[in-house]
Amino acid sequence: MKIITTGGRGFIGSHFIELCLSRGYSVVDIDFMGYCSNKKLPFDNHPKYQHIHQDICSIEHLPACDVLVNFAAETHVDNSINDTKPFVHSNIIGVHNLLEIIRGKNGYERPLFVQISTDEVYGDRSDGEFVENDSLKPSNPYAATKVAAEALTLSYHRTYGIDFLITRSSNNYGERQYEEKLIPKTIKCVVDGKKIPLHGDGSYVRDWIYVKDNAEAILTLIESGKKNDIYNIGSGNRIKNIDVVTEIIGWYNADPASSIQFVPNRWGQDVRYALNTDKINSIGWYPKHPKGIYKWFN
Repeated sequence: MKIITTGGRGFIGSHFIELCLSRGYSVVDIDFMGYCSNKKLPFDNHPKYQHIHQDICSIEHLPACDVLVNFAAETHVDNSINDTKPFVHSNIIGVHNLLEIIRGKNGYERPLFVQISTDEVYGDRSDGEFVENDSLKPSNPYAATKVAAEALTLSYHRTYGIDFLITRSSNNYGERQYEEKLIPKTIKCVVDGKKIPLHGDGSYVRDWIYVKDNAEAILTLIESGKKNDIYNIGSGNRIKNIDVVTEIIGWYNADPASSIQFVPNRWGQDVRYALNTDKINSIGWYPKHPKGIYKWFN
């Protein structure tokens, strides 16, 4: 199987590429090397890996492939609140450009288009779980651009017959995650002896999934031949932000009382995320890593 990834120098994409290469697949990655991209990765010299340094918004040609997995995106909610334009550019215009290129191919040359989305498209809920056919109610500009990307994908399937998958994953964590996200930021603050900023009173709940489990879920869907459908990917690992931070502080034997600084809520703060994963579980995928915040390093 020949796979194209976009944004594969980033966090989730790089783990997906590692998994694909370990299974013998060829991967061409299109990544314009933004601020979150990894300059060096373990597979840089792998004979079945190629990096194309281009922006998905301006690329005009896609090499022949069986599957295109779009990881390329601006993802940090706080950044989207401060400046929406990069999010519209990458998350909407970029997806539109990729779909247009696929549309221009002969039917037998068109790859399966896999759009990597997020649980944030649903908004939040105080109890219960989101299922794939629930209404989408994004709370912030980042989530809104991901909803728009999903809508484009669905419309190109309906109008032009492009085959697709959409995955909506919960909060990822693990090695190579950029330090603006909660877990790597907490680790860096503790190591540097700085206060850890925590929104509100820290009671907001997120469902955490180890990044390698998410990569495995995406590849499982592709290998299973699934198409023209939407799948939640989560672990049922729902933890308050303050408990996540306290757990990490404990790794370093630091004092939670003196390590945390509560800061005002971000605008449009979501209270709780919770995904129902019965659909993907029904094809045999389950997370392999333990609940809680799995300590992936010594």
